[in-house]
Amino acid sequence: MKITLVNMPWATIATPSLALGILAQRIKDSFPDMETKTVYANIEFADWMERQGGYGAADFSFFSLQSYFMGCGDWVFSSALYGDPSWRVEEFTSTFEDRISDRQKESCLRLHRTVPEFVDTLARQIVADGPDLVGATSTFQQNVASLALLRRIKELAPETVTVMGGANCDGPQGEALHRNFEWIDYVVRGEAERTFPQLVSALRDGRTEDLARIPSLCRRVDGASVSNPQAKQLLAPAEIPMPDFDPYFERIRTSRVQSWYEPVLVVEGARGCWWGEKHHCTFCGLNGSAMTFRSKSPQTYLQEILTLAERHHVLDFYAVDNILEMSFIESVLSKLADAPFDLRMQYEVKSNMNLSQISRMRAAGVVSVQPGIESLSTRVLKLMDKGVSGTHNIRFLRDAETNGMSVAWNYLYGFPGETPEDYLPIIEQIPALHHLHPSNGINRIALERFSPNFDRPELGFSDHHPHWQYALTYDLPESELADLAYLFEAPPQGIDDKLADRLKTALDEWGDNYIRSRLTYTDAGDRIKLTNSRPGYAWQTMTLTDPVEVELFRALHDPRSVRHLTGLASRGDGADTWDDNRVEQLLADWRSHGLIFVDADRAVQLATEDENQLMCRIRRESERVGGSELALEQAEEPTCVTIS
Repeated sequence: MKITLVNMPWATIATPSLALGILAQRIKDSFPDMETKTVYANIEFADWMERQGGYGAADFSFFSLQSYFMGCGDWVFSSALYGDPSWRVEEFTSTFEDRISDRQKESCLRLHRTVPEFVDTLARQIVADGPDLVGATSTFQQNVASLALLRRIKELAPETVTVMGGANCDGPQGEALHRNFEWIDYVVRGEAERTFPQLVSALRDGRTEDLARIPSLCRRVDGASVSNPQAKQLLAPAEIPMPDFDPYFERIRTSRVQSWYEPVLVVEGARGCWWGEKHHCTFCGLNGSAMTFRSKSPQTYLQEILTLAERHHVLDFYAVDNILEMSFIESVLSKLADAPFDLRMQYEVKSNMNLSQISRMRAAGVVSVQPGIESLSTRVLKLMDKGVSGTHNIRFLRDAETNGMSVAWNYLYGFPGETPEDYLPIIEQIPALHHLHPSNGINRIALERFSPNFDRPELGFSDHHPHWQYALTYDLPESELADLAYLFEAPPQGIDDKLADRLKTALDEWGDNYIRSRLTYTDAGDRIKLTNSRPGYAWQTMTLTDPVEVELFRALHDPRSVRHLTGLASRGDGADTWDDNRVEQLLADWRSHGLIFVDADRAVQLATEDENQLMCRIRRESERVGGSELALEQAEEPTCVTIS
């Protein structure tokens, strides 16, 4: 039996497919004599675009990264899906008149006219290789391209078994795909590492009676679509092998567009979300039917990272984990700090991490994080069920900036129950934040399948329907789109567009001023010196010399209440007396100078450590925990002040 796995557009060409890398290895492990081939059709398509002329990396990125919430990438391939180069061109043109740029519209229309040729050529190449089974993975905007390819393969070689899987096939979505597109023989819903080999085994041995016992499989019985029950037992981490990325690197090395992106390796240390198991963030539809958190053994995960780096001579890594397994800081990341490679990793984390944890991540090579900062308002964060406060998020931004770590985050709004009072104080304080990493954008929340907002009408989104992009792309009734869709529309909630525009303006100014803004401090024991270059504040240097003020500033490293600060200020001997009013006056003064951020009766100081302060702390922490040679080398020869 011969298997071909296909990674269609619009998967990014900057990374190999983790899903197909894992599946290919699972098949090799389960069936050593079976031939398995992985086709990176996304790279084939990028080469095809380049040969057409007039396309570049920015055009590919528009479809693969930027247009998901509009569905442009899926619509482009609808002409191949329905065999009509003019498929809904008029509807597309009118819908996108003011949504995208003229260049982007022209790219969409031009590709829409020509992709049937690409799909036909690709299908013929795959069929000529003689596979018994062709499987396509579908995540984000791969759905229509995968459907179109498998349809053409079935037309050319009806005996070829066609299979789809991936995130777009989870739950009802997979059932809808199988039900409405008859040329798909099987759909694997949810995790495929166990199910797909079972399907292959049954097909290879002709045991069709076993198909009814394969969990999560959609199959056909007398021409009708039948869905087996979802798997009751999730995969154990030990069942997830190290991915086979050789086909990706073999293909990208011969690509006409290999200069468009620098390759990044993708790794997976855990699945699910340990926070989501306890408190599912209301807007989040990630994890679908598999929220349960599971992590690989530290030794296995560490060895996978080092093996992949050495095998492929790539140092950039992206961890797809929805949230960091906190024990990995010690068991994996601390060991990576002493690895023979200077790795650069991206990770998703929770924003209540402390400075020591962030510093240890940075020493291990974590240069970019996505900490789930979706708001700076504690009350809105509670509406999201995020489990952090606005001041926690600010502390994370500050400490990440101290450690030279890039932070990817978006400001979300539109939550039922939010009010202007949740936003106006934040907007007023944003100029004080210009030295911290700005947001990547601002968006009204999307309504996603599998999210609490979708599953629980009492949260405020009971009146919803499939997002408009699906009706533009698919020739299906709304009742079927309701099962196929991942994104939905509902009447807007929360603040109005006018206030959202004010927030956007403030965030845009933050982004514009970030490159020229600094707020740092040096702690000399008996005094604290602050240096400022943020455009919104006229002062350049300030020194705190009052012992109580110095102590309170240090205490504000973490979010503190007035009551807590008053208790600290009143501990020492002396004539001065500190009460809540005096502390509030001090905080008001510091806030006017942009030294602190205040939200929900908590304040946190905003200054990052200057270089000397940072090096001193790294050395102290490294010596305390017997830290890595790398961290100690970074901290050589600072003039440190010991603070008791």
